Amino acid sequence: MKYSLKDLNSFGVESYASNLFYINSIEDFSAIDPNIRKKDIIILGAGTNMLFKSTFIEKPVFKIQIKGIEIYKENENEVYVSVGAGVNWDDFVLWCLDNNFGGVENLISIPGNVGGAPIQNIGAYGREVKDTIVSCEGLFIKNLKQKTFTNSECNFNYRTSVFKDKLKNLFAITKVNFVLTKNNHLIFSEYESVKSLLKNHNITNPSIIDIANIIKEIRDFKLPNYKVIGNAGSFFKNPIIDKEKFEKLKLNFELIPSYYIDESNVKIPAAWLIEACGYKKIIYNNVSVHSNQSLVIVNLGNARGVDIYTFSQNIKQSVLKKFDILLEEEVNIL
Repeated sequence: MKYSLKDLNSFGVESYASNLFYINSIEDFSAIDPNIRKKDIIILGAGTNMLFKSTFIEKPVFKIQIKGIEIYKENENEVYVSVGAGVNWDDFVLWCLDNNFGGVENLISIPGNVGGAPIQNIGAYGREVKDTIVSCEGLFIKNLKQKTFTNSECNFNYRTSVFKDKLKNLFAITKVNFVLTKNNHLIFSEYESVKSLLKNHNITNPSIIDIANIIKEIRDFKLPNYKVIGNAGSFFKNPIIDKEKFEKLKLNFELIPSYYIDESNVKIPAAWLIEACGYKKIIYNNVSVHSNQSLVIVNLGNARGVDIYTFSQNIKQSVLKKFDILLEEEVNIL
């Protein structure tokens, strides 16, 4: 028997799994045959940051659907919240806003589930999810040993963590614990696009709800809804290069945009590199980049996973040839 994964990935590509298990509680893991658990497996959340390159996945797929939002501690200024890995990320953000809890408002409208947020260390508009995470609970699939990873043990970095690296598909996150502000919220509004819209809306002293609304407005304009057009958000990370290499690039590409992250390293927008290689005009087997954001690869209709993968590799080679910069995928490819 084979199980369709088409409705379980945001690219909407057809792929089949040999085994598919839905995990609604931590106890569900122990109900699975140990011989299956000891195989190489795939842990699936919302499927919004994943590309199935193959039309058939031989590895067992474990889809995490654990729900629940619970306040487990609070004081005058902070609240500690435990959230099931299967809770929709945006539902959690909206729950925080409804309760005037601050810390995740800049991360509104990021597709996916709560369990995937620490894996990718999702981030946007000056904030990363690591800034609010206390710990991640879960278990090792093969032996069912439970463990709680503290924030420092998660090894968070730019769009990665220990769960995406050493523990990929070995450890299943079941809960994520957050610390959020109840008052005196830290407002992050330094991005030019955010400042510009705040000014347009005549907002001079923004609340966390104002910030969330502004960022949602920006994202809704720039980024396609995967339920309408298949995509997985940003396909590549923004590359970071050293200052010396950047200065050499500027000799040939005067308009190349950049963001200094420290005295020695510069972040280059991957979207600009992709556009400079002409990919806004290229369609390959029903695959292209999105018209408003070249960092997003889209399925224009019935594209295969291998077509999307080939298109992404063509982009990588073009950018490498033109700029001597090797793009790194943000999307997980299977």
